Amino acid sequence: MSERKVRVRFAPSPTGALHIGGVRTALYNYLFAKAHGGELLLRIEDTDSQRFVPGAEAYIIESLKWLGIGFDEGVSYGGDLGPYRQSERRDIYRHYVQELLDKGKAYIAFDTPEELEEKRRSIPNFQYDASTRGSMRNSLSLPREEVDRLLSAGQQHVVRFLVEPNVEVEVDDMIRGRVTFNSSVLDDKVLYKSADDLPTYHLANIVDDHLMQITHVIRGEEWLPSSPLHVLLYRAFGWEDTMPRFAHLALLLKPEGNGKLSKRDGDRLGFPVFPLRWVDPKTGEVSSGYRESGYLPEAVVNFVALLGWNPGNEHSEVMSLEELVRYFDLEKCSRSGAKFDYEKGKWFNHYYIQQSSDERLALLLRPYFEETKYPFDLAFVTRCIALVKERAQTLSELFDQLSYFFVAPTTYDEKTVAKRWKAESASQMRELMELLSTLSEKLPSEDTEGRVKAWLEERGYGMGAVMNCFRLALVGAAKGPHLFDITALLGREETLRRLARIIEVLG
Repeated sequence: MSERKVRVRFAPSPTGALHIGGVRTALYNYLFAKAHGGELLLRIEDTDSQRFVPGAEAYIIESLKWLGIGFDEGVSYGGDLGPYRQSERRDIYRHYVQELLDKGKAYIAFDTPEELEEKRRSIPNFQYDASTRGSMRNSLSLPREEVDRLLSAGQQHVVRFLVEPNVEVEVDDMIRGRVTFNSSVLDDKVLYKSADDLPTYHLANIVDDHLMQITHVIRGEEWLPSSPLHVLLYRAFGWEDTMPRFAHLALLLKPEGNGKLSKRDGDRLGFPVFPLRWVDPKTGEVSSGYRESGYLPEAVVNFVALLGWNPGNEHSEVMSLEELVRYFDLEKCSRSGAKFDYEKGKWFNHYYIQQSSDERLALLLRPYFEETKYPFDLAFVTRCIALVKERAQTLSELFDQLSYFFVAPTTYDEKTVAKRWKAESASQMRELMELLSTLSEKLPSEDTEGRVKAWLEERGYGMGAVMNCFRLALVGAAKGPHLFDITALLGREETLRRLARIIEVLG
């Protein structure tokens, strides 16, 4: 195994949006591949025709590209070992199904869904295995002539794997160590269904990993119970020498309480669980995404990377993708589930917003301007961002904090008005307008501040009383950056308009 080049794969099913747990699996595969000078492959496992969702595959690919998780080969990337979409590999799977049948490692079963349901009702904890297969309708219990007749008549059937009972199966897991299973806990899994001429996950997964030369399988904890079956399938084919090493990642857990993180948790607590906005094509239900919620991809990657993995105390928790590759080690992944701390995700996003150039942030905000029809001037927006980005946790918040630079307030914060707007405020604002009308059209910040402060001192007005009303006129609330930086961006004429407006409204 050590002489083989590391090859890993991310193999999602196009059954809906990509969950943040799937993002972590893809990311860990990417980090592992790059850390070992290996290759990462994207395979689409679309053999479950009943659960296929139109648009899901394109959504998954777009999500991974937005996050910066690139692939060396696979769907939309090309490569020499394709096709990489399982629905396009039917002929390959038929060959290997027949090989198992010829070896006596699998058999054909004709049981109808109704017959199987009846067995489940009549036998507690019914399992299709060595103890029950003899009483079912399959090629092991029926005469050969009957089997041939049913097949010739086009009878729908499945192919099941023949699991020998009471065999110890050891799985060498890179995170959990050696885990031993007894084969008697396994049922004779369905490997192929004639109804849609497609294999199930179990067969397709093994065949593809073998033919695509996968050396390591990094996947979620929920697949751990399937691992002994996959080991037995490798043995059945005689592929023990090329069997990949397994690593099963612990679950992502709810932010509060127990259990696996779900979309419902995100809806309830107000955070996304998908990388991009998702619209369910069947129900029309809209789910928020990290991109549309104003997160930067590098913040999401850094946040997700630390959900169940820690490089050690000597490293900062803020790491670029290149640094994550440098420090990543599967053996440092936790065996226990990781609480999904969405507030930490906001912290990372705030950090990366502060580290980003103002021009980059301006370009990222362009869609917000297009949606609201605000005028977009790159140089002007960049200057505005430099004043307000310090407090923003998301791009959405950043855009909200910019709004008063583009639209004058028409209403004013009631609490601030009650506290700051006095009987003399209107006359003070009129005097301020007279002063400003004599100044430069661009109202340079330092010069304007000096002139206004001199006027305040000359008139004996309290700085706080006048400046808070001035801010209220410009912003509509007691918020925002340095007041004279705002006036320098708005300019003299817009500043005067806003002062006139507040006098008219508040009197």
